[in-house]
Amino acid sequence: MKDLENQIPPASVLDLASVYRTAETSGIYKLGNVGCGAVVVERAPNAALKSWIEALDPELLPNARGILRPDGVLKAVHQVCDQSGIPEGAERDAFAEDITDLSTHFAAFMNAPYLRLRLDVITTNACRKFHIDAVTARLVCTYRGQATQLAEIDASGEPGQIMSVSQGCPVVMRGTNWAGDSPTRLRHRSPPIEGTGETRLLLVLDPIYDLENDTY
Repeated sequence: MKDLENQIPPASVLDLASVYRTAETSGIYKLGNVGCGAVVVERAPNAALKSWIEALDPELLPNARGILRPDGVLKAVHQVCDQSGIPEGAERDAFAEDITDLSTHFAAFMNAPYLRLRLDVITTNACRKFHIDAVTARLVCTYRGQATQLAEIDASGEPGQIMSVSQGCPVVMRGTNWAGDSPTRLRHRSPPIEGTGETRLLLVLDPIYDLENDTY
């Protein structure tokens, strides 16, 4: 499938100038392009995986964090699923393998020997204000519920039009520690869901270079 970068129409409610879209996970390298604030990997949803996650009791959704080598992610995700009481099966395998694939690509792109991996279960308005994270770069993928929202801020700091990332589509975003061209105006937030009864499940990956001095 061809990269979608050159097929992006003018900015609309679905498109922002500083956001690149790609059809392949390997396309996250475009985060290094001048003026890019985020890369969204637009991939077709895995219907079986989506149905499986949506059908899980919210009490069983995995909620964990840890620092891992990329080659240890698969085993770690299965251990978390075991601890959460999620039964083994093809869908659980697909879930763990997808997280492993994203971890492998992200670690290679960031040249990171370790990753901080979080699986967050969210039912509130967590991170409801548009912001930029104090990291080099961050990968987020929402497996259940509404996904990350992106917006470019104006000179006064107010967000403009909002782009909603599709569920199951990873987004890699620059943080304040990104080294390169001038920071973009792109910001992101979690969609406000408090009071709706919705439960979100998202994966968050951060690159880690120095275990001894990492305090975040």
